[in-house]
Amino acid sequence: MRELSIYIHIPFCVRKCLYCDFLSAPADSGRIESYVNLLLQEIKKQAVFYGDHRVVSIFLGGGTPSLLPAADMGRILAQIRSGYSVAEDAEITVECNPGTVTEDKLKNYITHGINRLSIGLQSTDDGELARIGRIHSYGDFLETYRLAREAGFGNINVDLMAGLPGQGMDSYRRTLERVTALSPEHISAYSLILEEGTPLYGNQSAYQFPDEDEDREMYELTGRYLAEAGYSRYEISNYAREGFACRHNKVYWRRGDYAGFGLGASSMVKNVRWKNPAKHGDYAAYVENMGRQPGRQPDADVAAGTEAVWVSRMEQAGADEVQRLTTAEQMEEFMFLGLRLTEGVDPEEFQRMFGKSMEEVYGKTIAAFERRGLLTRKEGRLALTLRGIDVSNVVFASFLF
Repeated sequence: MRELSIYIHIPFCVRKCLYCDFLSAPADSGRIESYVNLLLQEIKKQAVFYGDHRVVSIFLGGGTPSLLPAADMGRILAQIRSGYSVAEDAEITVECNPGTVTEDKLKNYITHGINRLSIGLQSTDDGELARIGRIHSYGDFLETYRLAREAGFGNINVDLMAGLPGQGMDSYRRTLERVTALSPEHISAYSLILEEGTPLYGNQSAYQFPDEDEDREMYELTGRYLAEAGYSRYEISNYAREGFACRHNKVYWRRGDYAGFGLGASSMVKNVRWKNPAKHGDYAAYVENMGRQPGRQPDADVAAGTEAVWVSRMEQAGADEVQRLTTAEQMEEFMFLGLRLTEGVDPEEFQRMFGKSMEEVYGKTIAAFERRGLLTRKEGRLALTLRGIDVSNVVFASFLF
């Protein structure tokens, strides 16, 4: 059976952070209930199309999925288990913000089979948190972390951010020290990106951001400090203790099949990409239409079908941005997504997938970056060097036809 990862988008939050451009917004209990019911319908209707897949990971992201009542979380996971083949050891992750979970809710998560928690901390400095519009304090995070451990979570990720307004090297180092002292199994460390349309982007002059040199120092400190604390960097922005690399995230970088459910969720199955509608009304119509398209292929044909069958099915359902990837596009993604992983890409796998050698397609590009010390060979694989990671976007762009 083909492996499948499932992403569930929960587009609700207490208050949108000042840097956030994700598809999320506050909502009342009635809107949340209506959305969950739509989500359950979508999961149920799509199940028939994944009969040849085995689910190896489930990720509930947002937004703030932990705002959902635990019973709704249980209903969503039960719907998946009733219609899909879910591996016994599947990794099941829920994102949460500090202060949005209780002891009972976390224990219910465990009961529902959730075995990984991702906590959005960003910083241990309350001033920095306030300046980016976070709803919690460092103390709230510590309480959430304590409750998670006591509930039985043995796999916890903590999200961190560098380059925040008012942040300096001392405060960032202090954040790294405090978080690693807690020994979470996984740490995601990102640099703040100012996205157009966000309040932080539109009001930059009101804040003092770290300059380019300080931002660079924070970036270098992250890798050095976390390595010394026992965390291996397995992807450009992700670090884990042995055996705790996020299985779900690695599916994206390795171009595995993943199905996204919920408002605006993205999917890729059998080299076909699409997105769910991003507006609630359009999404409701999409869910209603799913499986009712006139002239659609029989369910069994779609489940085992060609890329063309999947394109037809998603276009008729009303999905957005339906794209059948060409061989050239698949090669591009193999390279620029796979090189995000520190293990790099496997030339033998490239040959098996595309019937051509990596050197035949990208030989000149690879050789040029090897000479510049940006790519290297290790254990038969091609990977970014530390210098290559520093300028990864330049390297990735060079693999586009």
